Parts: sequence; structure tokens; C-alpha cells
Amino acid sequence: MNTFAVALPNLKSLETRLSRTTDAYQRLELLQELTIAYAYLDYKKATKYLQETAGLIDKVDDQDFRLAYHLNMAIAENQNYNFNLSDFHFKKAIELLEERGDTKQQIEGYIDYVGTCINRNELDKATTYLDKAAKALKNFPDPQLEAWHMSREGLLQQRYANFPKSIELLLEADKNILQLSVMSLKDYVFRAQILSALGRVYERTDDVSRSIKAFEEAVELSESLGMRTRLSWHYLNAGNAYMRRGRHEKAEEYFKKAIKVKDDISLDARAGAYANLGVVQVKKGDYDEALRLYERAEKIYKGNQNLNYTNISKVEMRKAQLYIAMKKDKKVEKHYAEAIKLAKKQNDLKQLARVCEEVAEYNAQQGKYLEAFNYLKLHNRFKEDHLEQTKQQQLTELEFKYEAEKKKQEAEMLKLESIGLQLKALRSQMNPHFMYNALNSIQRYITSQELNNASKYLAKFAKLMRQSLEYSDFEVISLEKEMEFLENYLFISQKLRFGDRMDYNITVDDEIEEDIMGVPTMIVQPYVENSIEHGLRQRKNGLIKVDFRLHDENTILCVVEDNGIGREAVKLLQEQDGYHNRHKSKGTMITEQRLKILNKSKNRNVLVQTTDLYNEETNEPNGTRVEILIPVEIIQKR
Repeated sequence: MNTFAVALPNLKSLETRLSRTTDAYQRLELLQELTIAYAYLDYKKATKYLQETAGLIDKVDDQDFRLAYHLNMAIAENQNYNFNLSDFHFKKAIELLEERGDTKQQIEGYIDYVGTCINRNELDKATTYLDKAAKALKNFPDPQLEAWHMSREGLLQQRYANFPKSIELLLEADKNILQLSVMSLKDYVFRAQILSALGRVYERTDDVSRSIKAFEEAVELSESLGMRTRLSWHYLNAGNAYMRRGRHEKAEEYFKKAIKVKDDISLDARAGAYANLGVVQVKKGDYDEALRLYERAEKIYKGNQNLNYTNISKVEMRKAQLYIAMKKDKKVEKHYAEAIKLAKKQNDLKQLARVCEEVAEYNAQQGKYLEAFNYLKLHNRFKEDHLEQTKQQQLTELEFKYEAEKKKQEAEMLKLESIGLQLKALRSQMNPHFMYNALNSIQRYITSQELNNASKYLAKFAKLMRQSLEYSDFEVISLEKEMEFLENYLFISQKLRFGDRMDYNITVDDEIEEDIMGVPTMIVQPYVENSIEHGLRQRKNGLIKVDFRLHDENTILCVVEDNGIGREAVKLLQEQDGYHNRHKSKGTMITEQRLKILNKSKNRNVLVQTTDLYNEETNEPNGTRVEILIPVEIIQKR
């Protein structure tokens, strides 16, 4: 298992090489490697290298370097609490990833973006990108990415206050990361995040011992590997946990460390450490030092761009508590009044209830029973309002969870329905006429002693049957295999049924990567068969063209075109031939049902459009064109 202690000399080596390199491309490659690491280790260095990267990218105009720049900027700004800027760069990065990145890069990008979405409290969006990553992981399983994905799910469940599920996911993610044969710096970053999240969940569930243990592990891991960008928060969390346990000396130690960390620039973490250190000083009886620390905390909170009045209200409460101990009643009333004013400004009902409860208790101790009674009534009112507010939030969250679960269940039902239709379609995939004619033709070659032809066509027919059975086990196969199946089917139809009275042509757009683009199993064959059975049986020079084109990133357009007798003539023949009418309904109609279900489960407008073709000179029917929009997904090469 690698540790950063082993990787650190590599960074020094990269920096040395960078200092000696003038070539723009080589510098960009080195800058990219350095920025990936320093985004988690040293924000100032990461910023320095990113600034140089931005300048060089404009000179070389390379989209891969531009993609890496936006990804690294997004990660660095997220680590530096600039969540809006991180969101901006992630959007740019994902646009490029979906255009030119491979599947593994896309999954990693989605998982990283979820972290920023959670930090911005955009939980719906976080869920969307987790689902996108999960779908891709299904086809491209990767233990490392799966562990990262699970850790993000655990964080999301924590935000929804689903603590049992959060703990389950976080512990499983941590176990899976530790089981990796080689751990990267980013694996350790995820471990630190998992441990910190576990600490917070245990804190919320009043499991103080486990909370302390998790926060301690997060601190030790971050210290040992030099991951300092979030270290101030780790120290603060550990200090708070020890405060709850009543171990004030240990808490003081961590609060002082949180204040001294320079690489973690979180103002809230530093202000929180000052304020809590002030509480420790009150316990020790050093009121002057406590007051100095409170004022330092308040100053930092007020200087924060994202001003949170609740934080300042809490400092004002602590000042009031301090002046109670110092028996300075006028100042007590002043700071309690300010605490209430600030909590109202933030519309924090929980904080308002808490302050009013303290003020009621203080007034009762002073013998001011009417004031105490009035504040107690305010406390009860704010508490009830807060409970109602919390209830509404929980209902909203439950509604969201219900809708998400409902969508998952619907997707599963649609999948089952699709599989059922797939099996039905496969059972009616090739009609008996095709198989009987093919086997009869092979038999004729055998009886007429044309053994080479018999052997060749029997092998082709056997392969087609084997493919049909093998592919029936899969919901999705590669377009490459779909085309190979069609090629075999058309070859046998040409040679064994039509005696070269039919020709065919299969083409594919250069933009399509047929080996990794997956399509629903044998989705095109029913339309090809329909053209043969109904359009070409009456032709002496039949032609079928199958063309695959890229419609968009999620869809392929397949065009099946024949020079048959046209739909009107087919309709007349079908009225005389009941079998072919029934077979049409079993073939293309079942396939169209499959496409509709796949469309519904993927929110796409999948269409099957049939167009009659006419001779330009005589205006007589001259064939049919069927356009099929087929949903695709990236699959792993088998």
C-alpha cells in the first residue's frame, strides 16, 4: 500500500523538472500532475500552478489540457470553500468530459462534482450525478470509483439525516478503499472525508466515543500525509468532541491547532476555534482571555463574505454567559438582546428559542419573574415554530426520498417489462420460413454433393443460431455485435433464400465507436426481416441498406431502407396471407414496445418513423425507409 511519504519525493522531482523545462507542452503535463496533488495539499501552490496553466493553455489551445485545468480548478476551489467558483469549473469540465473524456474520467468527474453539489446544498443535483455515475459503473465496474461513489452516497444520506444508512455506506466505503491494492493520494483524501463524516454522524446520534475516534483518525491521517486544506476543520471537530466529553484540556489543544493552521483558510473553522477556546477559558476562570477570544471570533465571522448571523448570535450568547459569571448584569442584558436580534436577522428559530430560554432562566434567577415568564412564552413559541419548520423540512426530504425511490422502482419495473418483451421478441425473432428455407437449401447442397457450400452455409447458420441464443442473455450488446448478427442474417437470407436475387449493405458513421456503444439486444433485426419478408419477396433485384448514424450522445439513428414493393402492395398481400400479418405484429410491434419502455426509463423521445419511397419519374412505389432512434449506453468491452 502506497503512502504519501513515498509519493512526496516524486512531487519534488516534478518541481525540479518543471524548473528546467521551457517547452509549453511538457510544462503543461508537469503542471497538471503537480496541481492534482497540491489541490489537496497546498492551496497556494495549487493556485500558483493553475495560474501558469491558464496562461499556457491559451497559447497551445489543447482541449485535453483545458479539461484538466477546469477539473483541477474545480477541485482546488472546492477544497478552498469557493463552492460557486468550483461549480462553474465543474460545469465546464463536465461539458468537455462528455464530449471527449473516456468513461472512467466521466465517472470520476461526476463523483467529484457531487462533493461540490453537496457543499452547495444542491442535493437533487447531487443525486442526479450520483445516478449518472452509478449507471456508468454498472457497465465499467471499478473498485476504486465504486468506493468513492459509495462515500458520496453516505454524505448525501447524512444531509438527509438518514444516519443509519449514512453510517452503513461510509463504513463500507472506508473498508473498500482500505482493500485497494494500491492507494493514491485521492484515496486518502476520500478516507479523511469519510472519517470526518462518520464523526459528525456519531456526534448527531450522541455516540461521543465513536465521534472522538473518527475525528482523531481524520486528524492523524491528514497530518501524516500533509493534507492541510481541510485540517482546521478536522482539529475543530476533534476539539468539539472532546468538549462534549468534558475533556477541556484536550479540547483546548485541538482548538489552538485549528487556529494555527495556515493552509486551511476557512474563516468559519478558525472563528469557531476561537469561540470554543473562549468557552474553555471561562471554565478555567480566565474571563479577560475568554472575552478577547470571543471578540476575535466575532470579528472573523463579521469579515466573512458569507455572513451567518447565527454564528455571531452564538458568540453574543457566550459573552452574556461570561458577564453573568462576572456579575455585570447590564452587559448581560445587552448581549442577550443582541443575540436575539441577530438570530431574528438569520430567521434561526432554533437559536431564538435557545436564547429566549437562557434569558428566561437568567431573569428568574434575578427575581424578574414577569420578564422570565414572557421570555419563556417566547421560547415556547419559537420552539414550536422551529419544530413545525423542521417537520416541514423533514416532510420535504421524505417526499424527495419517496420520489427518488419511486423512480428507482419504476425503472426496475420498466427494466423487467423490457426484459419480458425482449424475450418475447427473441422468441419471434426469426420466422420459421427463414429457418426452413435456410435448412432446406443446406440440405440441397448436401444431397447434390456440394459439400463445401453445405459446410460453409451450415457453419454460418449455426453461428447465427448461437448468436441468437447467446445474446438473449443480455439486455444490451455492443453495436459491433449487433452489426455482426445482422451481417450473418442478411448473408444467409441472400445466399440461401434469394439465390443472390437480393443484395445488402451495412454502413456505420465514423463518429460511432461500435465496440463500446451498446444497443438493446437485436433491436434492428425485426425491421430488416420485415423488409425482406414483405418488401423484397416479389423483387428480383432486392436491395436492403442499413445505416447507423450518431444522432446525439445518447442516441443512434438506424435507417433501414429497401427497394421493395411498398406498403400499399404489402398490405394487400397481408390480407391474403394471415401468417405474415401476424408475424409483423410479433416482430416490429414488440420491438417498438421495447423502444417505448427504454425511452420512458431514460427520458428520451425514441421514435420509429416509416416513410414510403417512390420512383421520381413514374411516382410508383419504390420501397420503404424506416428510421429508428435507438438509445445507447457505453459498455465495457467483453
